[in-house]
Amino acid sequence: MELPKIVLLGPPGAGKGTQGGLIAEYFGIEHITTGGALRINRELETEQGTPGSFIDRGELVPDAIVNEIVEVEIGKVEGFVLDGYPRNKEQAEYLSTITEISNIMYLDVAEEELIKRLSGRRVCSECGENYHIEFHPPRLDGECDLCGNKLIQRSDDEAGTILNRLKVFSEHTKPVLEYYNNREGFVRIEGRNNPDDVWEDIRNILEMGDGK
Repeated sequence: MELPKIVLLGPPGAGKGTQGGLIAEYFGIEHITTGGALRINRELETEQGTPGSFIDRGELVPDAIVNEIVEVEIGKVEGFVLDGYPRNKEQAEYLSTITEISNIMYLDVAEEELIKRLSGRRVCSECGENYHIEFHPPRLDGECDLCGNKLIQRSDDEAGTILNRLKVFSEHTKPVLEYYNNREGFVRIEGRNNPDDVWEDIRNILEMGDGK
């Protein structure tokens, strides 16, 4: 069986990290995230400089560098699930020139559900353990189960920031979805469901080898 090469798309809070990890483990392929690829290759020399030089200045890493890094990472493996890439149409077009994608999956979740998921996230100020006030609450309100330190809400999980993140995602990703919409292997997954149910839907589609 040829290992799948998957693009996993979805807005912040849709569960890409969870489902990408499950896909990678089940099919024995690599889970490649943009953030992870940048960290691994932060000292990679390119015509525009190293990724680390942009990261250290708090600037967005240019598409040309991100594209090069993704090409390096997918060149190391036979099968993969890309999480967080492509983020725009230009990246999607570039990806099509360097590899053949077998499945494009979009985790579709309504905005109100995304806000609920993201605004309820809490993280330990000391050890970084993650919680959710509804789906994964700590045993004691506001305290980490592991170290007892205070739980905080990250600034990018506050309501105003969430709405802006979703707006930016929508603006950049709409052209990507239009680019992939009529291609073989593209499918929308109902991402609002329980993560176990979402995973079952994804696994069934991949095992059938049919993205329609």
